[in-house]
Amino acid sequence: MWEIDLVDFPTHLFQSHQPPNFSVIAGSIKLLYPWPPRSSTHVRRSRSYLKAPARPTIFVLDRAQKSLGLVSGTPDYRSAEGFTQPDATARTYKYTQDGKLFAIALPTCVRIHNANDCSVAIELPVPNVVEIGFSPKGTYLSTWERYVKPVVENTQHRNHRVWSVATGEEVISFTQKSIEDWDLQYTPSEDKAIRVVTGEVDIYQPSDWTKGIVDRLKLEGITAVAPSPGQYPALAVFVSEKKGAPASVKIYSLLALSAPPTCSKSFFKADKCVMKWNNLGTQILVLTSTDVDKSNKNYYGETNLYLLSSAGNFDCRVTLDKEGPIHDFTWSPTSKEFGVVYGFMPAKTVLFDQRVRPLHDFGAHPRNFISFNTQGRLLALAGFGNLAGKIDVVDRRSLAKVCEIDAPNTSWCEWSPDGRSLLTATLSPRLRVDNGIKIWHCTGPLLHVHMVEELYQASWKPALPESAPPFGNTLPPAPAPSESVAAYQAAKPTPTKPAGTYRPPGARGALTPAIFKREDEGGTPTLDGLPTTSRNSSQTNLARQSSPAPNGQGAGRGLRGRVVPGAAPPGWVPPETESKKSKKKGKKKADDVGEGGEGAQVANDGAPTAPKSKNSSGPRIPGASETSRKGNQSGTNAQGKSGPPPSLDLGNAKGKSVSQSAGTTPNGVTTPASGTGEGHDPAKRIRNLTKKLKAIDELKERRKRGEVLEGTQVQKIEGEGDIRKELERLQISIAASAS
Repeated sequence: MWEIDLVDFPTHLFQSHQPPNFSVIAGSIKLLYPWPPRSSTHVRRSRSYLKAPARPTIFVLDRAQKSLGLVSGTPDYRSAEGFTQPDATARTYKYTQDGKLFAIALPTCVRIHNANDCSVAIELPVPNVVEIGFSPKGTYLSTWERYVKPVVENTQHRNHRVWSVATGEEVISFTQKSIEDWDLQYTPSEDKAIRVVTGEVDIYQPSDWTKGIVDRLKLEGITAVAPSPGQYPALAVFVSEKKGAPASVKIYSLLALSAPPTCSKSFFKADKCVMKWNNLGTQILVLTSTDVDKSNKNYYGETNLYLLSSAGNFDCRVTLDKEGPIHDFTWSPTSKEFGVVYGFMPAKTVLFDQRVRPLHDFGAHPRNFISFNTQGRLLALAGFGNLAGKIDVVDRRSLAKVCEIDAPNTSWCEWSPDGRSLLTATLSPRLRVDNGIKIWHCTGPLLHVHMVEELYQASWKPALPESAPPFGNTLPPAPAPSESVAAYQAAKPTPTKPAGTYRPPGARGALTPAIFKREDEGGTPTLDGLPTTSRNSSQTNLARQSSPAPNGQGAGRGLRGRVVPGAAPPGWVPPETESKKSKKKGKKKADDVGEGGEGAQVANDGAPTAPKSKNSSGPRIPGASETSRKGNQSGTNAQGKSGPPPSLDLGNAKGKSVSQSAGTTPNGVTTPASGTGEGHDPAKRIRNLTKKLKAIDELKERRKRGEVLEGTQVQKIEGEGDIRKELERLQISIAASAS
């Protein structure tokens, strides 16, 4: 039988066209079976009066140190009529799932209010309550007090109590020392209540609490359970690792706990877990975590995500393509897909289907929060905590970004029951300044601001998902903001221009190399933690070659093309700081050059060159290696005497010096390099080149392990080909001279 609510339905219009299989009762239509219209006339006339249900009234409840406020929603945001402030500080509050009741824990009692008119429904005389919780239908209320060791022996302080909301009577009580997972868990229909104790799961029947435990599941090492929604609920049980045995998640039918589990999955690296069922109760996501990461890559331990089916026909690990922790995950209200935020910052956000196939990648951004709205049409992606507080609202239908909301210092974010607004709150003790509530429309505008000193809790008044009005083809327009928005923006200080990152004078006015940028800001993309070197090298060369110097000198020569008049070039060491060993080395080198003759020197092309002066470093030999500039950094000339620093060409794009290097003649004879101690000895040169190749191999191994290399280290790897060519040339030269 179908029931359709009507608004101001004129029943007399159906007297002549009334289908034979429906009746109008108290402003609603009761269809006894699906209505087959006899003609299009019935359809047109009926559709004009089958209006969508009105939007539910939205309220926001907030709890501060000295106040408790209830504010209505759009458009007026006024305090709710009939609600009176309690005479004492409220410790916590809780709504029922349908939003019809809410309870407030006071130092002397617990008050249950009707949410419609804020009247007090019942007051429970239980003092010092710390936590409260409703059953799914609001039939029972659980309270938890701090455990106190009893004075009388052989007695226990029953600090966990369950009360009937209708009568205010205590129906059952337990001893629960820990506040973690203290409350009972119910099935959606409230026909079963589940409690976890050491080594077992106890099942109660809420319709008759006097029966006590009606069923029991004994399993050593149980630490968490999660009953599923749906008509035939199942029970997911988590058993942690113990004495080398792997952890496991097992799914049982609540109707037959003694039967074997319908699904079971074992895995290591799991000390604790978080389990989330989809709305249909057919699949469950299990997030496992460890307290310590044995690979020392994450301070907060290691995390993994698994997907299991309650029927046992599918289970697998969710494979993620970026290293790092799993920050957040959630199911879509459609139960057909889920989203995961994972990886080291900037984290990736990916949508998966129910078979763990990627549907869409939202890219790498600083995020750690993901949430669908009630209808599953919109998706909020944000970064809170120590992140900037940016919220991206994405349209799930088109996968396009609707807007970006700037909500810094947010510690609580929640969609409204109608799925059209976002509530962000800054709460204590996370932050003790700028505490308050902000309400944003899904298209971006700020609708309301409510600043509260020392705010501890804030939330929407809940409503059932089916009461949320559906979205149309286009998103609804934003209503006019309240007066508090204008007052807040007027009192907000004018933002000053950000100073930006400090850059030394030599780097100002140049492009930032991609290796120093975040990936979401156009930096080098990573794959498994490995930077893409091709993009890095191209942007680095661009910064060096095409960036003008800030003072106008050396324009077009890049960062290393800037020459400071009167300053020594980079790498030059004053003669007085030399060691004795380097002086002797330079003297011996000069003697070797003298023995070869000072009048002429053979170049690569075989043509004699002009005699060198004592203080000149000589002309550059074409084909000389970049790495042979080592000797020029000693600060001596060819005769081993100190002199002015050698002339350097700082405008070279690779940053090479023009010091004289070793070359080879067409006959294979190596010419000694001026200022080097190894150019005349091919064997020594080969040893040095071999060392450099070994260092390059070590850098490659570090890069394969996922380490991010510096720009100079990447350049060393890129120069491997030149080194190998020179090494091959020297080996051919030695072989030719030996023959």
